Amino acid sequence: MAEQINTKDKIVNAAWELFHKKGFEDTTVEDIIAAAKTSKGTFYYYFDRKDALLDTLSTILDHEYEKLEKKMNPDLNSYDKLLYMNYEMHLFIEEQIDIDLLSSLYSTQLLSKGQSGLLDQNRVYYKLITDIIEEGQKNGQITKNKSVREITKYYTLCERAIVSDWCLNRGNYSLAKYSKEYMPVMLQALKDNEMQ
Repeated sequence: MAEQINTKDKIVNAAWELFHKKGFEDTTVEDIIAAAKTSKGTFYYYFDRKDALLDTLSTILDHEYEKLEKKMNPDLNSYDKLLYMNYEMHLFIEEQIDIDLLSSLYSTQLLSKGQSGLLDQNRVYYKLITDIIEEGQKNGQITKNKSVREITKYYTLCERAIVSDWCLNRGNYSLAKYSKEYMPVMLQALKDNEMQ
């Protein structure tokens, strides 16, 4: 089973690298198969068409969150851990995810009647952010005026707002630099117990 997950991850990673380099439209299934070093049969075992890979963005982002969690300095306070995660992930998005594809995905999520994979509360992302906020409340570094769930929702809303604005502005500014400057402003209420 681990080999199957590994193979699927290879396909997903190869696809998103190609989407970034060549664009979604110019990337073929054959390109993805070659980059993933797999077969056509294996590709179609996991995905019925190239478009199905668009639903795997949350997987790509969660893999990056897992890497960031391992690299993160455990001695940082919880507030700074949130800022670290935010900056590093927005840098990753800016450098590795095609903005046109990201914009398209965001717009289709708005029109979709089903649950968005990006909003799945079982994602690594939500668990990690929730754990950091719980730790922060326990250590007196993050306000207790709101529940962990409410603060997690606020944090994720702030992150999505910045990414959405970056997409709306066609990436004409650095997502990572903007996040580094403005996310602390947006999160100040968490640190200062001002969130009422």
